[in-house]
Amino acid sequence: MRLGFHVSIAGGMSRAVERAHALGCEAMQIFTRNPRAWRYGDLDEQEVRQFRDRCLAVGIETVVVHLPYLPNLAARRGRLRRLSIDALRSDLARAGALGAMAVVCHVGHRGNGRLDAAGRLDAALARVAAALDEGMDGAGRGVYVLLENTAGQGREVGSTFRELARIMDRVTDRARVGVCLDTAHAFARGYDLSTQEGLESTLVELDDHIGLASLQLIHLNDSKARLGSRVDRHWHIGTGRIGRAGFRRIMHHPGCSHLPGIMETPLRRRGDDRRNMRVARELAGRGENER
Repeated sequence: MRLGFHVSIAGGMSRAVERAHALGCEAMQIFTRNPRAWRYGDLDEQEVRQFRDRCLAVGIETVVVHLPYLPNLAARRGRLRRLSIDALRSDLARAGALGAMAVVCHVGHRGNGRLDAAGRLDAALARVAAALDEGMDGAGRGVYVLLENTAGQGREVGSTFRELARIMDRVTDRARVGVCLDTAHAFARGYDLSTQEGLESTLVELDDHIGLASLQLIHLNDSKARLGSRVDRHWHIGTGRIGRAGFRRIMHHPGCSHLPGIMETPLRRRGDDRRNMRVARELAGRGENER
């Protein structure tokens, strides 16, 4: 498994590469702009060249871009929907310029009303698929869109593989859409990744609904929240409810071991990222300095 972190772009894109390299990353995830604002400027061409050159020089094999927090691809209509689709389109183009393999998207959340009301969920999933079609049209060719499973908090959609499949099956360019499995979100939704049986049943369900070939990235996050709580609380690798044995099995499973694993663990104390990388390498059966 190619291990890495979501890293900050503060100070410029090339600074993000240096941060990732200092942590021993082989993969990295970034925002291309402020994730909590709609407004953004164009990428600087020189900075883009430096970013790509430094990734090549230090051996960062996989780069993914995460869509900002504000877009909601399930939005019904109006300004929010337009801004959300524009954000996807622009980040696909920016990811292509940076040489990233994919843009990771939070699926979105439905509007008011009961989730089990007739047609309510299906309509939300259809809106996501339509937004993906519009956002991908002519933007960032060669860059995948990876749908990230949610914990199912509140009105979130896309918390089960069945829901993700119902979105993906509606997308025109189905081959361009894959899945990012967030382990903390899956555990909080009820997929028990802490046990061998739970891991196997999770991957069987994913394969049945979507196909394991569509799983292209794992967000390696332990969960501070209990199984099935639908509470999104990332925690340090091996110290949450999935545990060390759970992550060892995930990293060695043939359905996962060849994938990039990006950590989005909390940064509460100095050295947290280094400690998480050290534990992840140990659980993956790799030496401290092995790249």
